[in-house]
Amino acid sequence: MKNKLDILVVDDEKSIRDSTMIALESDGHYADPADSIKSAQIRIKEEEYDLVFLDLKLGDDDGLHLLEELQKSHPRLPVVIFTAYASVDTAIKATQLGAFDYLEKPFTPDQIRAIIAKVKKQINTQSEIKSLESQVHSLQDQVVANSPPPSFETTDEAMRETLDTLFRSAPTPASILILGESGTGKSVVAKAIHDRSHIADKPFVTISCPSLSKELLESELFGHVKGAFTGAVKDAWGKVHAANGGTLFLDEIGELPMEIQPKLLRLLQEREYERVGENKIRSANVRVIAATNRDLKQCIDDGEFREDLYYRLNVIEVEMPPLRTRLTDLVGFAENYLRYFSKQIARDISGFSKDGLQAIQSYPWPGNLRELRNAIERAAILCRSQQIEPEDLPSFDTSSNSNSRDVALVGSDITLEELEAEHIKRVMEKSTSLQKAAEILGIDKTTLYRKRKKLDSVN
Repeated sequence: MKNKLDILVVDDEKSIRDSTMIALESDGHYADPADSIKSAQIRIKEEEYDLVFLDLKLGDDDGLHLLEELQKSHPRLPVVIFTAYASVDTAIKATQLGAFDYLEKPFTPDQIRAIIAKVKKQINTQSEIKSLESQVHSLQDQVVANSPPPSFETTDEAMRETLDTLFRSAPTPASILILGESGTGKSVVAKAIHDRSHIADKPFVTISCPSLSKELLESELFGHVKGAFTGAVKDAWGKVHAANGGTLFLDEIGELPMEIQPKLLRLLQEREYERVGENKIRSANVRVIAATNRDLKQCIDDGEFREDLYYRLNVIEVEMPPLRTRLTDLVGFAENYLRYFSKQIARDISGFSKDGLQAIQSYPWPGNLRELRNAIERAAILCRSQQIEPEDLPSFDTSSNSNSRDVALVGSDITLEELEAEHIKRVMEKSTSLQKAAEILGIDKTTLYRKRKKLDSVN
C-alpha cells in the first residue's frame, strides 16, 4: 500500500496553497505548488503525481479547462476540485468531466485526510492490477532477455551459507552489505533479496556510485531544487524519493565520496534527507542494500570511508565467493549458459568436448560470472562443430592475470596427494574454523590437524 503520495496543489491564492501544502507535508506527503494553469502544466510534464488539488477559479482561467486536459493526458490521475463557489451545478459538471471529488473553501485538514484516504484506496487497487500486469511482462521479458534467469542452486558450501544468510534476512528491514569481486553477482542477488522481501511489490531502485561526479551523484541520490547548481533548470526528485517504501540498492558503495557519506548516514539513522539547494527536511522509508568490491575496513583505515556508516550498512554482511573457488558450480554455470545461448541463436550444440571442459576448468575466471557468460556466448556463436572445443573459447592469458594460479583439478595430470592437498587448502581458506573445515571434508578435526601439519612441513 502506498502511504506517501506525490501531490500537486494548484491554487492562485498563496494562503490556500501554503496551508494545504503544510497540511499535506505534516502527514508525510510530498507536495509541489503551482499558482496558474501554465505552471501546473509545466509541473505535470516534469513530474509524476498521484493526486492533483485544483482550484476551480485561477484568476481569469477556469480550472475545468485543466481538468479536461488532464483527463486526456493522464486519465488515471485523481483530481480534486477546490472551489469557493460550490453548487450542485459546478460539482456535477466537475464530476462529469472526471473529477475525483471536490472540496469547498474553507476546508480543514481532516477533510483533506478523508479525501486522501479515498484516493489511496483507488491507487492501491490500480497498483494491484499494475503488479499483475508487471508479472506478465516480466515473464515475457525473460523469454527475450540477453541472459538466462538467475539460478541460486549451488553445491558450493560457502555459497550455500551466503545465500541462506541473505534469504533469511530478506523479509526484514535490516540493511545488507554484499562484498565480493566484480562479476560475482552482487546486483543479481540484491534484486533477489528484494523479490523475497515484504516490500517485493514496491520499487527496487539502483544507483551506481562511481558513475557520476560528486555533485551529480548527490543530486541523483537526493534530488535538487531549481538553481541549486549550474544546469539545475528545474526541481527534481532523486533515487531516494523514487525508492520510497521499497529498496535502494547502492552499487559500489566503496566509491561513495566522503562529502556524501554523512548524508547517507543520516538517511539510514533518521530516515531523513534534504534535496540539494533546499533546507526542507524530508522523510523516506527505504531499505538499503549496498555492494562493493573494495575492502571497506581498509578504506576506513585510509580515511576514505566513515566507520559509523560502515556499521550502519553491515547489519547483515556477506561475501560473494569468486567463481574460481566454486569449482563444483563452474561446469553447471557453463552448461546453463551454453544451453541458453545455443537456443537463442538456434544452433544445435550438444555441450563441451573433454578438452573444452578442461579449458573451462583450468582458467581462474578473474571476471567471474560476467566473464564466463561472455566467453560462452562467444563460443556458441563461433564454434564450428556440435561441441565447444578449446579453440572456440577466448585465448586466456593466465600468465598476466593477478588472480591466476596453478589450479589442481579433477582429471589433471597430478597425483592424488597433490589433489587432496589443494582441496584441503581451499576448504581451509574459506572456512571460519578448523572444526568447520573438518565437517566439510568429512573427517574429524584431529585427522585434519594432522594432514594440515604435514602440508605445512612440505611447504
